[in-house]
Amino acid sequence: METSTQSDDWTATDMPDQSGRTVIVTGANSGLGFEATKAFTQRGAHVVMACRSLERANRARREIESMTTGASLTVLELNLGSQASIRQFATDFDSEFDRLDVLLNNAGVMMTPYSTTENGFELQFGVNHLGHFALTGLLVDHLIETDGETRIVMQSSVAHRNGTGEIDFDDLNGRQSYGRFEAYAQSKLANLLFTYELDRRLRAIGTDTIAVAAHPGLSATELPDGDSEMETSTIQKIYSKFVNTFLTQSAATGALPALYAATAVNVDGGHYIGPDGFLEVRGKPTHVVSNATSYDHATARRLWDISEGLTGVTFELEEPQLA
Repeated sequence: METSTQSDDWTATDMPDQSGRTVIVTGANSGLGFEATKAFTQRGAHVVMACRSLERANRARREIESMTTGASLTVLELNLGSQASIRQFATDFDSEFDRLDVLLNNAGVMMTPYSTTENGFELQFGVNHLGHFALTGLLVDHLIETDGETRIVMQSSVAHRNGTGEIDFDDLNGRQSYGRFEAYAQSKLANLLFTYELDRRLRAIGTDTIAVAAHPGLSATELPDGDSEMETSTIQKIYSKFVNTFLTQSAATGALPALYAATAVNVDGGHYIGPDGFLEVRGKPTHVVSNATSYDHATARRLWDISEGLTGVTFELEEPQLA
């Protein structure tokens, strides 16, 4: 991959040339995913837009094509709340593509009323963590077999520090007690535990594939509403509008940490990228640190084993020794 000069004011124009590279972006039709997709295509990548709604995805595809000469895009259906859909996506991708350079696990739901996925998992844990866990497991061989360094980027959140700051292994599906924010925080902590454990396992087999995490700070997207097609309370909608109006940065700026994690030359496996501003709420991308639990090997190992059992997706990667 071509290198680029890094600076304190890194933007999408500083991304290395992505020509000849294939990138998957989950949730590519709006918000951070849309901005990341646009940036990748502008730098020459072929982007697979992995989206739940084909109608919205194709609308977004046409918009990007209208503003980017030579944009190379493919739309494939992916519902992260359905293990069957995830497996079908992996099959569809396998039939069309022979390389995968970047998997950007970006899609998610946030602070939704209690609900479950098609497979009976609490929605936020099921989509944000288990959905991406399964997707990554089904695609990791593509990344490993692609020539050169390839990257898996997991979109987490500053919210991982809140709630209990732990994984409630006794009630992962929130059946005993459910709080919208607590469940969201847990799912974002799970993203980090998964990323770091995945990178340790990739290192153990000596591959050029690395796993990196990122977070957007507070960005103006549709995510605080959970999903534009899902029911949300009036209070939550008012709160989301207030946050998006007065406290957030643009989705284009919010997408920069993930783009940096996916392409910058001074990024290594297990790194965590977020905004450089006060409390990491906004700013340009930089290396940041997640909470102590996210780095705990035993917790990550336990979550990994449970996630394999729940999804039925097993990674053929060597299990590193516990520190």
